[in-house]
Amino acid sequence: MSQPYGLACAGGLHTSINEIEALKQPGIATKLTNFEVDTDGGYRRLSGYTAFGGGSAARPNSTNKILGLQVYADGVIACSGTNIYFSQDGTSWLQLNRASVSASGDNYTAFTGRSVAARTSQGQPTFALFEGIHDYGLVLICDGANKPFFFRMEGTGDLNTRTFFAGEVTVSSTLAPSVGVVHDKHFVVGGADTADNVIYYSGTNDPDDFTSTGSGSITLTDKVIGLASFRDDLIIFCNNSIFKLININNSSTIAIVPITENVGCMNGNTIQEIGGDLVFLSPDGLRTVAGTARIGDTELGVISNPIQSVIKDIAPNIDNFTICTAILRNKSQYRLFYNVDATLNNSAKGLIGTLTRQGFQYSQTEGIKATAITSDFDKDGVEQTYHGDSDGYVYNHDVGNHFTPGGTAANIRTSYKTPNLDFGDFGTRKTLRYVKISITPEGTVQPTLRVRYDYEDPNLAQPLDYVFDVEIPPPSIFGSALFNGNVFGATPDPLVRKAVQGSGNTVSFIITSDDQLSPYTLNGLYVDYSPTGRR
Repeated sequence: MSQPYGLACAGGLHTSINEIEALKQPGIATKLTNFEVDTDGGYRRLSGYTAFGGGSAARPNSTNKILGLQVYADGVIACSGTNIYFSQDGTSWLQLNRASVSASGDNYTAFTGRSVAARTSQGQPTFALFEGIHDYGLVLICDGANKPFFFRMEGTGDLNTRTFFAGEVTVSSTLAPSVGVVHDKHFVVGGADTADNVIYYSGTNDPDDFTSTGSGSITLTDKVIGLASFRDDLIIFCNNSIFKLININNSSTIAIVPITENVGCMNGNTIQEIGGDLVFLSPDGLRTVAGTARIGDTELGVISNPIQSVIKDIAPNIDNFTICTAILRNKSQYRLFYNVDATLNNSAKGLIGTLTRQGFQYSQTEGIKATAITSDFDKDGVEQTYHGDSDGYVYNHDVGNHFTPGGTAANIRTSYKTPNLDFGDFGTRKTLRYVKISITPEGTVQPTLRVRYDYEDPNLAQPLDYVFDVEIPPPSIFGSALFNGNVFGATPDPLVRKAVQGSGNTVSFIITSDDQLSPYTLNGLYVDYSPTGRR
């Protein structure tokens, strides 16, 4: 007599769990590549990326690596080589690092005619936006090799009708801070090679002047790695400690308060705010700085236990990687990419942490060689996401059905693997009859199912892969269905049935795809099997 077994795809990637413990959470994944945990449930195949500018895309600075990106106004700012650029559409780029720009602003002709102020040895930059009363705000850029640079643009028409402001900010002589942030009416910087344990803050409402009223500096006992404005405090991430600066606008009560002197931040580019907490990479994993119910109190937590083995591969090699992160707000996701320049595109690595009701749940990426990434709101309040690579290209991130490295379409290779399941009784041998997969297609999809028995025992005959030879068309939904492309009366979450062969005490299921078809979400599996003996 056959028996049923079902599981819901939930819990995300777990790489640091033993086989017995995994049986208590059958919906988790032991491999989850190029999927993302969906906040509505299930594992969704990633969207792709496309060249910013489409078929007419231009690189900002030839083959020079993209060092940093920032959504700004109606376009994106890119740092590459020794220069800084802006583009609205990716087909042409306006160089921003100009010298001797008028304090009252340059028109387009005057601005583009100025000499170039090269950003010599420009490093991986940080961006801060001082919004003020201007159309788009003032962007401030720190790169650790040059004085901070500011840029502001006014006007809403074509670029050649706008007014431009740009120049260097003198913090202290030739000081070149590596990190900067806007906090409570001040521009705060730190991490300069010549004063790596000092933070400097500008005058009140005067972000490009570090001598005006309200400015100052504070010396710490540790090297500054990153800065973040968090609620009413400025969080200062150091090499081996974390502090907060309080009361920046009160000269009599301003103070540095230690949060911890036992935990530090490994890379300032990992610091992001999501779900009301700050996330950062420490030597023992991804951690949060969280506010508590007590006013002015903070606490630290570890959120990467499920993927601790992955973190252990990143941490010892942190200085060899280019690290970049972003928050995709519409998906409640923290995305972290870590690569070396020599990495091939199809081997490039990344992590996705989705904030769900059960906390962070993870997956991995492969094939996105991001050296810089930004996700923020444009002038119309629409979230825009871009990433750049070591070959100088800028891409629209998280769009389309395929990856497009260098403008050439490439397949998205995915893999989801369940734990080795015993269906509640390890001692009983099971003969499988069929498997039903609950799937939500966003278009035509064609995944493949692999079944492996008894921990993939090489001495046991394992069945061949089961290719879904009938492509799964999307259902017809009023307002979006296309003639001859959708199926009338189909369910939005079809159960796709596949007869399978083989038997064993345990079984794992691997679902893969390697194509340029539409994304889809795996919701769960239903298995029909018969107990056939006991040992």
